[in-house]
Amino acid sequence: MPYLSVTSTRPVPLRVGLIGAGWMGAYHARSLALRIPGAELAAIADPATDAATALAAELGVAKVTAEAADLFADPEIGAVVIAGPARFHARLSIDAARAGKHVFCEKPGALTLDELAAVEAAVQEAGVHWQIGFNRRYASDFLAARRDIDAGVAGTPQLLRSLTRDPGNGSIPHAARTPQWTIFLETLIHDFDTLNWFNPGAEPVSVHVTADALVEPGFKEQGFLDTAVVAVRYSNGAIAVAEANFSALYGYDCRGEVFGSAGMVQAGRATETAARRFTAAGLAADTPRLNIELFAEAYTDELADFAAVVRARRDGTAVPDCGVELTPGLPDARRALAVALACIESAQTGAPAAVAAASPAVEVRA
Repeated sequence: MPYLSVTSTRPVPLRVGLIGAGWMGAYHARSLALRIPGAELAAIADPATDAATALAAELGVAKVTAEAADLFADPEIGAVVIAGPARFHARLSIDAARAGKHVFCEKPGALTLDELAAVEAAVQEAGVHWQIGFNRRYASDFLAARRDIDAGVAGTPQLLRSLTRDPGNGSIPHAARTPQWTIFLETLIHDFDTLNWFNPGAEPVSVHVTADALVEPGFKEQGFLDTAVVAVRYSNGAIAVAEANFSALYGYDCRGEVFGSAGMVQAGRATETAARRFTAAGLAADTPRLNIELFAEAYTDELADFAAVVRARRDGTAVPDCGVELTPGLPDARRALAVALACIESAQTGAPAAVAAASPAVEVRA
């Protein structure tokens, strides 16, 4: 009997190039290579070629380069993940879009609104998908909270809260080389997106910041801040608070909350699991110590979503739908960045600062 001719229905994977082989880039690399069936890590670019080569050898990636431009010029690569320093995000996004590559960009999308507008123009002209790494949306409890918010569990939002406390030991060894305003542009920007996402249909209007260097006071004069509380006022009247600190001795702590006219919805917890130990010494629980521990699945799921959206566009299939507004694009990047930039103004003046109005630009999500 002759062999039957079988046509495979397995989808063609999305070949992705990674830009940046540092801490976050390496985690994204392992997700693309090992944890996302619809994606394939095809190449790694980083000026630090030793780190890129070691990562590529670990994951069986054949192509390594010092230049991101090599990825943009490679016709086999359909998308790039940008995980380099924040100051390069806008330029890399623009160059990738002009090369016809879909883009997943770590936060922030840019350091100014003008830079982000240039990214948006390039993305729209090229017709590619651009997504930002607001991974907290993909954490199961934050996603469940948003579903409850959409279902009206909290009613009309009145008070919102989001916090990020990075793990530490009471000192910050890298404080001297941390860029000024990192606490707003790279840490609290996650909280600003969470607050925006938890208050759908409303726009941030103004902020008032109290910030200081309480962990490393010796670096305050050079502009390094490690502790901040931000009050945000929204167009629907809701009042939100975002807070951050760079040295939580007990571990990595990220939480969110919406209190409204009908009740309250919370997400996140300070402990690694719900397990508790009750002994003669008292009550104890394990806590996560790294971002890739607390948000391991979320970091993977955001890239899985990116790959699924790009494949749907490429193959003409339906875009995945999880039942809520999920995939963060350029409008979301702009809202969060506008809040962060207003925070810098408020921190400098000590007074409330207006948040730049939402861009009227066309939505560019898939």
